[in-house]
Amino acid sequence: MGRAVFTGRVAIAGQHLGKIDPLILAQSRTTISLLVLAPILLLRNPGALRVRSTHLVQFFVLGIVGLAASNYFYYLAIDRTSVATAIVLQYVAPVWVLFYMLARGLQRPTAQRILGVVLAVVGCAFAVGEIAAQSKFPWLGLSGVRFNTVGVIAAELAAISFAFYNVYAQHLLQTYQRWTVLVYALFGAATFWIVVNPPWNIVRHHYTTGQWAFMLVFSMTSMLIPFSFYFAGLQHLDPTRAIVTSCLEPVWAILLTAMFLGELVSPIQVLGMVIVLSATVLIQRPDQLHREPTIAVEPIE
Repeated sequence: MGRAVFTGRVAIAGQHLGKIDPLILAQSRTTISLLVLAPILLLRNPGALRVRSTHLVQFFVLGIVGLAASNYFYYLAIDRTSVATAIVLQYVAPVWVLFYMLARGLQRPTAQRILGVVLAVVGCAFAVGEIAAQSKFPWLGLSGVRFNTVGVIAAELAAISFAFYNVYAQHLLQTYQRWTVLVYALFGAATFWIVVNPPWNIVRHHYTTGQWAFMLVFSMTSMLIPFSFYFAGLQHLDPTRAIVTSCLEPVWAILLTAMFLGELVSPIQVLGMVIVLSATVLIQRPDQLHREPTIAVEPIE
């Protein structure tokens, strides 16, 4: 949907919405989610809004370097390259998480963990169709890759930001409930975007009612609801397990487009989905040689 609205291909009741820039889509995604979530917490669970003043900076870092950066760079990568290319490059993020966890001594470099991460990345490449069968040796090659320097750099920055908020959010989730972490991360991201793209710039674009409606629905379905679930998952899984499991996202995207849009799924894509599923199962299994708790992170202070 993001790719479609960047190129002006979204229509409601036969009326085209027009193009929405990646920056405003990233900004509205976090800001609208905050404007929906904060009043709900204020009315139903005001205690969730109480945090230590010393932790506010950490929430802002999570919101800016994690949510805002990963959203914007991912959409920029989609705009400059293709959805498939951006997904594959962003889902190198499990490698960055694993490198960090190993470098800090928070996890052991077990064969099971390394194999799970490698399979997840390779499986994504197969699943989104970036690798296709060919008649010549080595019988596999790149397919449909749109190389664009800005797009590739943006996708890798998105991967690093994605990896960062997996690790950093879980630090905060050891002290606060997920609603607290999510609302303050959204607040940090929204504050950052207001500085980068102030309200008078937004007003100047004269977005239509249909465009605002699209951004509202898009914010709920692509940010508030899924991130609520994802932060809940981070309360129970270490960052490596969580981010490898998130590699199921392109698998679900392919299955949903096949079911609802009738798009064909190639045998290579099926192989990719099986590989990602195998990686997810493998990474969740307890390490038989090195027993360790599910969550292995440093204390927040």
